Parts: sequence; C-alpha cells; structure tokens
Amino acid sequence: MIKQTIKFSSSSTNFYFEAKFSQLKQLADQKNAVIITDENIFQAHQSKFKNWNTIVLKPGEAFKVQQTADSIIDQLIELQADRTTTLIGVGGGVVTDLTGYVASVYMRGISFGFVPTTLLGLVDASIGGKNGVDVGIYKNMVGAIRQPNFILHDHSFLSSLPLAEWQNGFAEIIKHACIKDAAMFRELEKGSVELYQKKKSLLARLIKRNAVIKIKVVQKDEYETGERKLLNFGHTLGHALETQYELSHGQAISIGMTYAAEISNQLLNFRDVDRLTSVLHQYGLPAYASFSSKKIFNILKMDKKKERKILHYILLDKIGKATIHPLSLTELEQFINSFNH
Repeated sequence: MIKQTIKFSSSSTNFYFEAKFSQLKQLADQKNAVIITDENIFQAHQSKFKNWNTIVLKPGEAFKVQQTADSIIDQLIELQADRTTTLIGVGGGVVTDLTGYVASVYMRGISFGFVPTTLLGLVDASIGGKNGVDVGIYKNMVGAIRQPNFILHDHSFLSSLPLAEWQNGFAEIIKHACIKDAAMFRELEKGSVELYQKKKSLLARLIKRNAVIKIKVVQKDEYETGERKLLNFGHTLGHALETQYELSHGQAISIGMTYAAEISNQLLNFRDVDRLTSVLHQYGLPAYASFSSKKIFNILKMDKKKERKILHYILLDKIGKATIHPLSLTELEQFINSFNH
C-alpha cells in the first residue's frame, strides 16, 4: 500500500495506491462506518462487505438523483449515524458522487472516503471533491465541492468490470493525455484495452499517472475558476449527448472530444484530429455521431459552466496542451449546426 497525502485548499486527502480492500479497517472504524455501494458490486464481491454496515443502491446514472440521496439519509437515520460516522462509497462515479454529496449535507457534513471500483472512478470520478446529483436532463446540477478524507485503490475490483466499463475509463485517460500529457498519448497509441488488462504493472502505472494529473489540476484550482476547466475537454457537448441519447459516459465524452478537436482545428489550427479519432477507435470508443442540433443546443444553453451568453469551451492547441476558449452561444450554435448537415 503506497500512501500519499494530498493537500487541498482547506483539507487533505490520503491516497492509498495499490492497496487491498481488507486494509479499509485501518482507515475507518467498522462499527461506526457505513458503506454505500450498488447491487452489481455487492453481488460480485459479497464476501468483502462482511461485518460492514452497508447500504446497497440500484446501479446506474438514472439513480443519481435527489430521491436516492433522500433514501440514503433515511437509512443513515435508521442506523443512528452521527457526526462521528464515516461514509465510504465503494463503486463507480455514481456511487462516489452520491456518497460525497450525502456526506456533505448529512448533519451539515460528516467525513467520507472512497474505494473506486471502476477504471473511470480510479482515474477520474473519485478525485477532486465534486459530489452531486442530476436533476432531470441536467447532469450534476446540484452538489457540493468537498474532498474525501481518503481514497483507497484496490485493483481487484476491476476483475468484474465489463468491457464497456474499461472503455469508459479509457475515454477519461485519453482526455488527460490530450490536455496534459503528450508522452502518455504516444504510449496509448501503442497500446490497447487488452494489453492493459493483461499487464497489471503497466495498468497500475497508468492509473497512478492519471490520478496524479487530475490531483495536480485540482490542487491548483479546486473551485474551478481557471485551470480546472481544462478537465471539461469533451464534456460540454458530451454531457448533453449523454443525457439525451443512450450512450455511456465514455462514449459521450469521446464524441464530445472529437467535435472539440474539430472546433480546435477551425479556430486554433489544431492538426491532430485524425490521431485523436484513431486512438479513440483503438480503445473501442466512437468518434462521430448524428444528433439533433436543436435538442443539444437547448441543453448547452443551460450548462452550469456558462457565464451569461459565453461558454468557456476547452480546445486543443496541440496534443498535450489544452486552452480555455470563450465561445458565444451564437458561435457554438453555428458549430453544432455545421456538425450535423
């Protein structure tokens, strides 16, 4: 178990890389902690949860809503959870988002930690303190930024992951390479999902490298006033597509990145659209899609990152270097219409 303490503006998080779930007992008092997980993880890893107070949720983004948070709070009251209780989210992004959100509001804030069980959770969703729920078609519309006390990485959970979940994770890994790490992009060009599934040491290195990229960005800009916006590369259009069409997070972000690269090509003379799309295809991700421009633009108009009539869009100067580019809603509408002839 490799421990690394990361300081954020008003708190710090202990990261336990390459750890084991059984070591969780050293981080939280079993009798006074409550694990939140979902049915899929609970069924696949039942023995791990023995002797822990556990709340089991229905799996999937559709349940990342206030109603689920209310039901968790009701169960915490039943369990007589108090201010000394620690909540532990064991799952993918939906579970960790909900856990952090409930921990931020229950009794005005109790401590919490995460054990991410998906590749997406390990490299992205569990890091950075953004917790929240979706409201209707708007993703993460309600929530809080609050850092977990700890994040424990146990790669054995990845053994029960379906291929689609690996692809989801690689969408965020490719995103990190695009905005911050050209060398990692070149490494990804030589690899594949199968290679990283087989080579455990290679995977462990890749997971840690991505976690560190996100940690560093968040440390510099915890409340997203500047550089943290770069992490939204592919997400503005991607989130809108994800809520409207039956796409996984990774698929939606992947399509979002392609179109952001196309805009980068037109506005900033970005030359590597083809390199990006071929890496996406290499990891089983889509690049282009047909969608209703009107439907998508109506969602973008409500994007929470919008300031008045300007949306800060993340574009690429080159692979490994992203930039925040203000686009007016009118310009954005023209681009979206041009994507769908």
